[in-house]
Order: sequence, then C-alpha cells, then structure tokens
Amino acid sequence: MTDELRPPLEESDAVADAIEDDVAVDAFITGGGTDRDNPEFLPPGQEPAWRTGADQPWDPEDLAVAEGRDPTPENVARARKELEEDGPAAIERTVP
Repeated sequence: MTDELRPPLEESDAVADAIEDDVAVDAFITGGGTDRDNPEFLPPGQEPAWRTGADQPWDPEDLAVAEGRDPTPENVARARKELEEDGPAAIERTVP
C-alpha cells in the first residue's frame, strides 16, 4: 500500500483501539527522552552547557587532518603556527 492510499495514522484502527483502551500506540512513542521534536527547556537565566571542538587538546597534526590536509611537515607546521597564534579559535573555525 502506498502512502497516498494509506489513511492518516490518527484515523487507524490502532489509534481508535488505543483511545478506547487507553493503550499507547507504537507509532506515537518517542522513547521518553529529549530529541529534536521534544526539546528540553531550561529555566530562565540558566545557560546551556555547550561543548565545542576546542574543549579538548589538539595536536597540530590533528588540526591539519581536520582541515582536510595531509599531515605533511609543511601542513603540520602551518597548523602549529595557527594554533600558537589563534589558540582555540583555530579549532573553532574548523570543528565548531
């Protein structure tokens, strides 16, 4: 049966039975946790705990590879200079 011919889920027998029996319908169960459709809202004034790519230590070799470059001595030297000059901002540009 194609989606065009299938009635909406709300009109299915399973939903009618669930309403009548007060039973959960599998298609409506989300797992109970937060997700894209059920976000967690923070109280006013509370800041979220963001984790970024710069929260962990980075070697120049890692930065060169993350930028899509081979870890050649030239690319590693350029990445080392970038890390020394820009610090975490060098990583944030590549791995936000």
